[in-house]
Amino acid sequence: MSLFTNLLNLHSGNKPREDFFTEIVAYFLSLNKDILIDWLKHHSIISDDNYSSVKISTQQEHQALASHTEDSRLDIVVELSTGLNTDVIFIESKIGAKDGNNALKKYADILSNLPNVRHRILIYITRDYDPKEEIKQYDCDPKAAIKEYCLELSPKINFFQLRWYQFYSFLEKRAFDILAQEILIFMRNNRMAHNNQLSSIDILTMVNFNKTLNFIEATLNDEVKKEFKQAFEGVNKAELDSLYQWKSKNRYIIGTSLSIKKWAFWCGLGYFDLNPSNLTDYPYVGIFLQVSPNFVERPKIIESMQKVINDKHNIWTPINLTILPAWSTIFYQKSLQEFLSEKDQLSAIKLFFQESIEELKMVQKQYFNFLRNGVSIEETTEADKEEDLDTSPSFIASL
Repeated sequence: MSLFTNLLNLHSGNKPREDFFTEIVAYFLSLNKDILIDWLKHHSIISDDNYSSVKISTQQEHQALASHTEDSRLDIVVELSTGLNTDVIFIESKIGAKDGNNALKKYADILSNLPNVRHRILIYITRDYDPKEEIKQYDCDPKAAIKEYCLELSPKINFFQLRWYQFYSFLEKRAFDILAQEILIFMRNNRMAHNNQLSSIDILTMVNFNKTLNFIEATLNDEVKKEFKQAFEGVNKAELDSLYQWKSKNRYIIGTSLSIKKWAFWCGLGYFDLNPSNLTDYPYVGIFLQVSPNFVERPKIIESMQKVINDKHNIWTPINLTILPAWSTIFYQKSLQEFLSEKDQLSAIKLFFQESIEELKMVQKQYFNFLRNGVSIEETTEADKEEDLDTSPSFIASL
């Protein structure tokens, strides 16, 4: 196990893997600017300009533009200066998650509004396949290793889409110090290397996919779905696309909105972390409550969630219970590893789902008594109604 993996595991609660890795890579590139320049040239992102200054920053915040609903926080910003001209590069990094809320479009808007910039470049680098075909192809060299795109903005934004396994292969040839070696180990542990090859485990996954899906669907059968819907009948009847959830969020769940504003306050039941960071981790099953960053009742709900965690810290797990804008969640869950010793695992998991439903019913009654049927007693504002979100896959993927 790598040093970085050990350090990340010291973080309690939800591990900020993407931010953690972003900081590591940005720090390494700030110490090795020659490697950064070579990497950018390798993918024809920049030309052979002789830059006199290279500045790298992380988690850079930008105020929302008029067309944006919230502020933006950029993973990595690279500023390259020749003394006369400045080129700016935004790098958006994803390991497990994907760009489900059109963040790239916002970043392109911000880039296009920066003053005194010669070349404006947006890089989207991911572990998993996440094509952005909606971005118009522009001056693509068929011999190039990657494709270059241009957003229909003025001034022009050059968009490049890369995969982390490409960076791994590039760095592997230049890993002459311990820091680079540790980065490579961390990338291997998190399946960020050699994504262009199938392993024996990948083949087994293909062969057993239907069997696995049938098992999951059997545990979330009509009986469990009926109990779930009866217990948490929201005012919005929209349902999740469970298979899309598997693909986009590494979970297979059923869910229901508990607020007039769709999915602003909702609960989900099913399987989570179906694409764990390493092969020794197990997915888990359970139920959760989640509130959006902008829901009118968010402060009260966060307060109630914190009470649940304080009183039931041994069985409920929090994620992002802050007053800051974020999707905030509490989980009642159990690792699939705990069911391996069961003779009838299907029945045992179904029983746990029913137990999860009953647990959330009690929590809802005890800690969320200011809500009636999951809906705020206070009327929603006109602004809330106007911001009502749809339940398309692109929106659900952002939850």
